[in-house]
Amino acid sequence: MQDDGKDLYHAADARFVSQLTRGTFALVLAGGRGSRLMQLTDWRSKPAVPFGGKFRVIDFTLSNCVNSGIRRIGVVTQYKAQSLIRHLQRGWSFLDGRFHEFIDIMPAQQQVGENWYQGTADAVFQNLDLLRRNGPKYVLVLSGDHIYKMDYGRMLAQHVQNRADLTVACMDVPLAEASAFGVMGIDETKRITSFVEKPSQPPAIPGQPDRALVSMGIYVYNAQFLYEQLIRDKDERHSSHDFGKDLIPYAVPRYRVFAHGFTDSCVGMDGRDPYWRDVGTVDAYWEANMELTKVTPELNMYDEDWPIWTHQEQLPPAKFVFDDEGRRGMAVDSLVSGGDIISGAVIRRSLLFSDVRAHEGSVVEDSVLLPGVVVGRNARLRRVVVDKVCHIPDGISIGYDAVEDRKRFHVTEKGITLVTPEMLGQPIHHIR
Repeated sequence: MQDDGKDLYHAADARFVSQLTRGTFALVLAGGRGSRLMQLTDWRSKPAVPFGGKFRVIDFTLSNCVNSGIRRIGVVTQYKAQSLIRHLQRGWSFLDGRFHEFIDIMPAQQQVGENWYQGTADAVFQNLDLLRRNGPKYVLVLSGDHIYKMDYGRMLAQHVQNRADLTVACMDVPLAEASAFGVMGIDETKRITSFVEKPSQPPAIPGQPDRALVSMGIYVYNAQFLYEQLIRDKDERHSSHDFGKDLIPYAVPRYRVFAHGFTDSCVGMDGRDPYWRDVGTVDAYWEANMELTKVTPELNMYDEDWPIWTHQEQLPPAKFVFDDEGRRGMAVDSLVSGGDIISGAVIRRSLLFSDVRAHEGSVVEDSVLLPGVVVGRNARLRRVVVDKVCHIPDGISIGYDAVEDRKRFHVTEKGITLVTPEMLGQPIHHIR
């Protein structure tokens, strides 16, 4: 086995990695609201937001686990989790408990006190009993909020080779964007020498004044070390009980903490830059979905070696009807999904989730339509994100006049219009 970890997937090294993944428990932190997605997360958590025509955001993290050979997984939930829980029950029940494979849903239950989860580290601390009962050698702590493809086995292998207590996945980003992350400094062995969470003036990478090295929120801990650090942190009066703010800065000067470069474990690069997207704003969400409509998108969803798993509804194929002049059902440079019916409508550069109906004379351009949307006759949509089961009225135009749109909808700084049923006077959530 080479010290640099570059040849881990020769036959002997593959067996070594498989032993590591079998001894690992993955904890996916999926309790956040994602408030920057505005009304798109009024009734669902960010990891449950639909993405890419048929998936949910969390499917990418969970697929990374399964494809990496990590099949003992806990999903920590808190904010408006019903949509997420239902998705996990329907789409992720294929793991076989007879082989000690499972996804455990771990809602906040006040098991060790009267508080709900108070931070990312506290969410793990409150589930220490479950972790210990499973007896892992390593614990992989993940966020369920991002879109990427990563082989966690390679990160685990590097963690073991470095004899690390903690390994943090990292990537470099433009310096102007680094204040949204934990920013680190490393030495020539990739040992982390400094770590500061979301600094207002992030330090640059030496020799690269316009780039910074940041944490991806992906951590490998030796299990016993994690338990000790969580218990210690719980007793710290002034701690916010957060990995980035508290646990990692405490560990860096005291223990063996190493960085793992995303380029070393990113899947499906094919000579391109590593793909990682935070779809935490309406603009970023729209842009990431629009990228998928390109001829050769940066995210390869057709990769048979690293499939993205999800709940598959039993739906008929998409259908396009009418071929008359001025009444032609068509979609160009677009993704359409099962159950869609394009009836005399025109779809350009758009992404349609399942069960979308676009009626005669309607035009949809540069837009994202979530499941169950109905576009009325002669309606026009441009640069919009339309939430589930919205019924777009006949003849309406959205995305053409920002001043008018702001009177009813949410319009972002980049001019993307978010439309929800409540904005259209079509409330689907009855709380009274």
